[in-house]
Amino acid sequence: MELDFERCYRAVDSRDQRFDGWFYTGVTSTGIYCRPSCPATTPKRQNVRFFPSAAAAQGAGLRACRRCRPDAAPGSPQWDVRADVVGRAMRLIADGVVDREGVPGLATRLGYTERHLHRMLHAEVGAGPLALARAQRAQTARILIETTGLGMAEVAFAAGFGSVRQFNDTVREVYGVAPTELRRSRAQRRVAGGAGTIALRLAYRPPLHATALLDFLALRALPGVEEVQDGTYHRGLRLPHGSGEVALTPADGYVSAVLRMTDMRDLSPAVARCRRLLDLDADPEAVDGTLGADPAFAAAVAAEPGIRLPRSVDGFEMAVRAIVGQQVSVSAARTTLTRLLAHAAAEANPVDHEVDGLVNLRNARQPHDHGALGGPERGLWGFPGAEQIAGLPDSAFRMPAGRRETIRGLARAVAEGELELAPGGDREETVRRLMALPGVGPWTAGYVAMRALGDPDVLLPTDLAVRRGAAARGLPDDPKTLAAYADRWRPWRSYAVIRLWRAV
Repeated sequence: MELDFERCYRAVDSRDQRFDGWFYTGVTSTGIYCRPSCPATTPKRQNVRFFPSAAAAQGAGLRACRRCRPDAAPGSPQWDVRADVVGRAMRLIADGVVDREGVPGLATRLGYTERHLHRMLHAEVGAGPLALARAQRAQTARILIETTGLGMAEVAFAAGFGSVRQFNDTVREVYGVAPTELRRSRAQRRVAGGAGTIALRLAYRPPLHATALLDFLALRALPGVEEVQDGTYHRGLRLPHGSGEVALTPADGYVSAVLRMTDMRDLSPAVARCRRLLDLDADPEAVDGTLGADPAFAAAVAAEPGIRLPRSVDGFEMAVRAIVGQQVSVSAARTTLTRLLAHAAAEANPVDHEVDGLVNLRNARQPHDHGALGGPERGLWGFPGAEQIAGLPDSAFRMPAGRRETIRGLARAVAEGELELAPGGDREETVRRLMALPGVGPWTAGYVAMRALGDPDVLLPTDLAVRRGAAARGLPDDPKTLAAYADRWRPWRSYAVIRLWRAV
C-alpha cells in the first residue's frame, strides 16, 4: 500500500487521531513505532518511516511506543470497506483464524495458495499472515499480562503462542522489555469477577453517536442473549473455544469492555467481534462527509454526527433474524425470535422451562452472583448454532411453514459448510448463495450483507421503514427512483439506511 510521505507527516505533526490505525510512524533514531497522534515531540523528517501495519513496523525491527500504545489503535477502516481478498484476509486474521487453523487454513478459506496470499498481503500491508497474526498475539499477551493475574505460561498459550520461549522473545522484541517487567511497570487493572474476566478499552475514531447505537441494539435485543441497561450493552457470545459474556459501555474516546470467557484463547476473536458489532473501526468523517453533502441529510448529519452501522458478532444469528423479520415489524420479529430461543434453551437444558411466552432464559444457566459485568452477572447466552436450530421441532417456529423451512435450509447450509457468513466471507458469493435458498429474496440477502458481512454500501429500497424515512427527508419513496437517487451516497449507502430508519 502506497503511503504519501507528506500527507502522513502532516498528520503526525498535527497529532491527528483520525489517522490512528491508517498507518504507523517508525522513528529510526529511537527504534520505536507510534500511532500518528502520539503526544511525543514530532520526529525529524530524516528519522521517519511510515508503515501500513504494526506488523510491518515490527518486521523492520521497531518496538511499540509505550506512551501512545500503537498496538491498541483502532483498526484501519479500509479492511471493513474492502471486499477483496486482502480485506477478507485481514478480517479473518483479526478473528483468530491463523491461530486456530494456521496459514494453510486461512489460504483454504480464501481460495488461494499460501504463497500467493503471502505475496498479496506483503504488497498491501508490508507483512505476511504469520507476521500479522504474531503482532496480534503480542497485543493479546500485553492485555493479559496487564489486566489479569495469569501466570506467564498461561498467558503465552492463551495468547496463541506455541511455546513460552516464543512468547518471551516476541514480547521483548515488540515492547522492549520482558513480560514480567510489563506487569511490574503497569498498575494492574484487575476486575472483580474471578478468573476469566478482563477489562479493556476499545478505541474508536470520533465522533461516535453512542445513543443511536444503543437505541438500535436495545430495540432489537433478545431476552437471554442481550440487553441494554444504564448505558451499557450486555450480550452472550458463542466463541471458537467456548462461551463468553461482554459488557460494552461507550465513553469519551473509547468503549469500555468487560469480558468474561470460559477459555482465554478466545480473547482476540471476542475483541474483534465486539469491535465489528459496534463498527468501531469506521471512518465517520468520510461517511458523514459524503452523506452530509446531500441537502436531505445535511441537517441530520450536523445534529447527529458519527452514526455507526451496527453489525453482528454472529453471522448465522443475523441471517436468522433477517428471515424472521421478513414483512413483519421489529417488535413482532423480536417476539417470534424470543419464543424460538426459549425452545432452543429448553432443548439444550431439559429443565422446567415455559416456552409459550416471553421467558427469562437466564434460568437455564448458573445461579447469579455479583461480578464485573455490571452488578449481578447476567448469565446471557450466545445465539444457538446452526446445528441446534436445524434440529428444533416444528413447534419452536411460530411462523409460516415456508419461513420455517427457509431457516432450516439456511441452518443446514451453514452447518454443512456450504454457506460462509463470517466477516471474511466473499460478499458477492455469499449473497448469491443466500439468494439461491428458497424464501430468501433481495431484502433478506441485503440485510445480511449489511449487518453480518459488514458491507457498507447496501441499500434496501423496498424496506418499508426506509421508504418512510426517505419520504420524511423529502426524498423519493418509490423503490426504483430511490435506488437511482441513492447512487450519490456510494460507498456508504448502508449508513444512509441507518439514518433513514432513524428518521421514521
